[in-house]
Amino acid sequence: MRIAVDAMGGDNAPREIVKGAVLAAKDMSDQIVLIGEKDAIQAVLSKEKDLPYNIEVVHASEVITGEDSPVAAIRSKRESSMYIGLEMLRDKECDAFISAGNTGAFMVGALMIVGRINGIKRPALAPIIPTKTGNMLMIDAGSNTDCDEENLMQFARMGSIYCSYVLDVENPRVGIFNVGSEPGKGNELTKKVYKLLELSDLNFVGNIEGRDIPFGKADVLVCDGFVGNAILKSMEGTALLLLDMIREELTKNWITKLCALGLKNGFKRIAKKMDYNEYGAAPFLGINGACLKAHGTSNAKTIKNAIFQAQKYVKSGVIDYIQREMMLGADKSG
Repeated sequence: MRIAVDAMGGDNAPREIVKGAVLAAKDMSDQIVLIGEKDAIQAVLSKEKDLPYNIEVVHASEVITGEDSPVAAIRSKRESSMYIGLEMLRDKECDAFISAGNTGAFMVGALMIVGRINGIKRPALAPIIPTKTGNMLMIDAGSNTDCDEENLMQFARMGSIYCSYVLDVENPRVGIFNVGSEPGKGNELTKKVYKLLELSDLNFVGNIEGRDIPFGKADVLVCDGFVGNAILKSMEGTALLLLDMIREELTKNWITKLCALGLKNGFKRIAKKMDYNEYGAAPFLGINGACLKAHGTSNAKTIKNAIFQAQKYVKSGVIDYIQREMMLGADKSG
């Protein structure tokens, strides 16, 4: 397997991206391809001890930045690390592509270069949200701000398949985000989708309110990208605030510092569970190739975890399962 990584994407590129790739390469036999400005990548690699054999560098002379217009960047920067990585995925020169770069450009590029799975109207970004009982897959988290009922139903099916085959959740519980738990709550869109999910063969558990998300009342949370992105950013900010407030309280005086020593391991476990770096990257489900978007502030640990996630994504055959599901759906409707 060959996993390509955009070495120039993200706030901490190329240093943290390259270091993360090296960490992953030391623990796997699959080939990792770093795409980007060759001299900049080699400068980081030269500082690494015991450089693994399964690292390869592909030169790219351009970089798509966070400030670039997504469509304009994909059309004009064809020598960029992101564009080259997507071309490699399309041409089967790699099995997965990871980037922490411009999210909009990544989605536009994936659509234009790699293409959608037949029958999928809109691909969706599906990050993992930590909950009290485990993990929840949220779909969509920002790719599609305006959706119809067909889009949300496809999100639900793709999310359920990903949960089953990549996250190893048996018969995933699917819920739709809403302003109340009762069936009649919400806007016209959520009411329509609620009825469709009730009639589907998915394990539908009803409406999920915002306060229910941290308690893991569903394995797949379905929503449009506008709502999903707001949920994701709010949860990230709340987690950081809570950790800061706890840290501040526990370091106020010598008594609280003593208490903190006793609770140190427990707080480490909580911080680890709430740290997005532990979860690697979010797949663009619906793209006809394994595209995974890492957080813009990804560090080496994030990239390492994203690479292992990509490896599992490819081995699971999720894209084939989604394709079969869409073909079955087309046969039923026809």
